[in-house]
Amino acid sequence: MGIKEYDVFVIGTGTAGKNVAYDCVADGMTVAIADNREFGGTCANRGCDPKKVLVGITEAMHFAKNLKGKGITSVPEINWKAVQEFKATFTEAVPAATEKKLKKAGIDMYHQSPQFLDENTLSVEGKTIKAKKIVIATGQKPMELKIPGREHLLESDDFLELPELPESMIFVGAGYIGMEFAHIAARCGVKVTMIEFGPRPLAPFEGDIVAHLTKASEELGIDFIFNAEVSEVEQLQKNYRVSFQKKGKIDSVKARMVFNTAGRVPSIDMLDLEKGNVAFEKGGISVNEYLQNTTNENVYACGDVSASGSLPLTPVSSQEARVVSINIRKGNTLEMDFPPVPSVVFTLPQIASIGLTEAQAKEKGYDIIVEYKSVPEWYNTKRLNEETYAYKTIRDKERNLILGAHIIAPHAGEMINLFVLAMCGKLTCENIKGMIFAYPTWGNDIKGMV
Repeated sequence: MGIKEYDVFVIGTGTAGKNVAYDCVADGMTVAIADNREFGGTCANRGCDPKKVLVGITEAMHFAKNLKGKGITSVPEINWKAVQEFKATFTEAVPAATEKKLKKAGIDMYHQSPQFLDENTLSVEGKTIKAKKIVIATGQKPMELKIPGREHLLESDDFLELPELPESMIFVGAGYIGMEFAHIAARCGVKVTMIEFGPRPLAPFEGDIVAHLTKASEELGIDFIFNAEVSEVEQLQKNYRVSFQKKGKIDSVKARMVFNTAGRVPSIDMLDLEKGNVAFEKGGISVNEYLQNTTNENVYACGDVSASGSLPLTPVSSQEARVVSINIRKGNTLEMDFPPVPSVVFTLPQIASIGLTEAQAKEKGYDIIVEYKSVPEWYNTKRLNEETYAYKTIRDKERNLILGAHIIAPHAGEMINLFVLAMCGKLTCENIKGMIFAYPTWGNDIKGMV
């Protein structure tokens, strides 16, 4: 059998990979793409999109509960089976639709993870492939916890496909995935326990804002065990027992299901990168400013798998795909220059963040003005009978520019986008205060935060 040759071979069919493939084939290149899972990537199939559908259902319950006795007479019940059926309408068609579009574009498809044979050669589906340029866009996967009984740990994919909810759950890790799933489960009546290695949830986020979410989570019925290192998972008759070490002592908790939400790592272990002379590190594929691998100039990486220094988020993947696409088609002409990137935790209330935390701003030597307030008395929270609303903004004293904004509110995810505009446009606080926003809206509230 002969060797198949392509101008570009893309590994990964998520947002980053498929966008590079479409651009390159549209420019007249011969292109192939491969994936060892269903086509369409994590976000659309088993990540952001289906998760947000589940969150949307619990939002309706949350707002109704807040307004019970204020005009709402009863809180709706959640039919989990119906929720899952609704969610499936967003995900079931994704793989086939992705493949159909790729085929129509003239892109060859392979349903296996390729392995490098040398710098320009791959083995996939028993075939040998030569490619002038290879793009790695394989994303991330759950980090394995190397403890006894780890085979009993479920993952985020399993949560999203649960046919029914158990009476109790344990989440090992209180990052954004664990916190979001914990809020969904708790609002559906599940007894939730979270075991976290650190002293609080959501370590990268502003601590003062996270404290409000921790309190709201506890009021929802979520139990936290902080500063605890999980050591073993055991299967009992009906439950699983999770043992952990805290303050030098061993303790344990039990639940019907246990989920590993301790974090995600680059999905690169199946690629045989050493044979391709592809450098990699803890954060993923090592890349330069052009998102080109530092040791194999024929390889580029984009999306969550690239060690580019930015956040592993879908909008960032799209931007990195654009950079890789241009540099493959036109030579290395575009450097990755990250604008301020917002991040949202879709709990209820939501946490949204952009830019520097207070500690980071001080570390960088800025002369700053910090405004941190809890404002449940502001109109938008009062009309929803919501108890949690707070913000922290960090400003450069000399230039009066926003360095960071951190919000906890029911619609913090939408509000943070206005700070994106302000920071990308280098608007001063006077500029923001001088604007007229629609009232009464959540967006209008940002004028009171600067």
